[in-house]
Amino acid sequence: MKAKRVNAILALFLLTSFQLLSAQNKPLVKEIKSTMLKATRFMVEEVSYNGGYVWNYTPDRSRCWGEMEAKPTMIWTQAPGTPSMGQLFLDAYHATGNEYYYQAAEKAAQALIKGQLDSGGWNYMIDFAGEESLIDWYNTIGKNGWRLEEFQHYYGNATFDDEATFGPAYFLLRMYQEKNDAQFKIPLQKAILFVLESQYPIGGWPQRFPLNNDYQKDNHPDYSSFITLNDDVHRNNVLFLVSCFELLGDSSLLEPIQRAMNCIMILQQDAPQPGWSWQFTTDLKPTGARTYEPAGIYSGATYSCIGLLMDYYELTGETKFLTRIPEALQFLESIKLPEEFKEYYPREILPGFDLYPSCVEVGTNKPLYVHRSGSNATSGKYFADYNHLNQWMPTFSMRSLNLQRLKDRFAHLKMLSPEKASENSPLKTTERKKLPKFVSGTIHPVIEQDAQQIINDLRIKPYWEGTFAYSNPYIGDGPVQPTEGDFSCTQNGDKYDTSPFRFSEDTKGISTSTYIENMFRLICYLNQ
Repeated sequence: MKAKRVNAILALFLLTSFQLLSAQNKPLVKEIKSTMLKATRFMVEEVSYNGGYVWNYTPDRSRCWGEMEAKPTMIWTQAPGTPSMGQLFLDAYHATGNEYYYQAAEKAAQALIKGQLDSGGWNYMIDFAGEESLIDWYNTIGKNGWRLEEFQHYYGNATFDDEATFGPAYFLLRMYQEKNDAQFKIPLQKAILFVLESQYPIGGWPQRFPLNNDYQKDNHPDYSSFITLNDDVHRNNVLFLVSCFELLGDSSLLEPIQRAMNCIMILQQDAPQPGWSWQFTTDLKPTGARTYEPAGIYSGATYSCIGLLMDYYELTGETKFLTRIPEALQFLESIKLPEEFKEYYPREILPGFDLYPSCVEVGTNKPLYVHRSGSNATSGKYFADYNHLNQWMPTFSMRSLNLQRLKDRFAHLKMLSPEKASENSPLKTTERKKLPKFVSGTIHPVIEQDAQQIINDLRIKPYWEGTFAYSNPYIGDGPVQPTEGDFSCTQNGDKYDTSPFRFSEDTKGISTSTYIENMFRLICYLNQ
């Protein structure tokens, strides 16, 4: 018996030694680690500001952008800004064991903590020059972004939009897990409390909190207090609370999680339009948001919510989440656009995907298409009607969706017992689990030639060159009289419009998304 145990231990030792030796002998490992460190040192020591990042920089760093042009004293909370960079640093730390990456992640976390609002959430950006500088940005660059209305008014509160709060909160949760460092505990607790306090009794969340309804545009109501599903607000808040429960074991989180899951069922509309909108009034009616987002039932929201209901079935094993999925699938099928509409859609439609109107009118099921007139944020107006011609940005008014993918998943879940479907649910175990080792992507095979190309691409410059959108510099508010020309179908307007846009040849420079993508591909090579 003792001999068998010794042999088993010896076999395990030999296997582990072989795995370590194989990893060390894998081609390019030394070069990859050197390349990763070179690229990271440049981003940390040359590009970051107070440990944080925006999205893109000109090579000389004279101009920089988040979703819009940023001041040099700003960092961005939206992906792929500071939280995304911090998550990548943690991924690199796990892949290499090099403490430099943890230190880089720590700097990013500290920058986010400095920018955390008293409420516990975050805005889209942090300006280390202070609130006066931030207000000035909103009154100049932000105000004149014609198609980016969320930046045209300074609320002074936090937002769930575009992961601006989820990204920092989830990153802090992961940082706290890493070494149980007390410096992350209080800001993490503040973030958890913010998510809980901002949740409506019905279970959903507003886009911004604390509530502030002081901005109406073109006679449209302020939408920031509406129950918001858009940009994964609801999905991310549930994910964050589930992750907190999974890691911290706080059972008080279970009730708000359950309430949030039930909310998606409650928001599903009655027949003959059993779908969802991206926003709902607090009395649960579908509503619009920005002036180019009309009230209606949205195909993208319906597709997303069907997926959420299946997620919640896997979390709970409660069949109530599956009950109304068939009618939602039938509803989507009923609004599919005819084949000939594909000629108006500028993107390739992949096999298995069909074209759907983004929004259909409540009561009629007629597709609504968005148009615009004018030339900038001052003179411009958006409006929706039934005319599919001369759309502003057809990719906004039409969606390419793979309905069969949802049907297949639903059919699979229906074959499973509730116990089997939810057997891996973190809500159904008292065992505390760690968060994923890597979160910047899914580990996938990377061949040696691709890894070598990434290495080669860094030999000339200290960064991987990326392409990104550019923008007009702020030159003052646009005139009331529209500029001559037709801007009805363009991505941005005249010279007064500060919205980023694509050149025929994209601007090249330092890009956090390119850095994250290449770093993660090298991490995949090291860990495959």
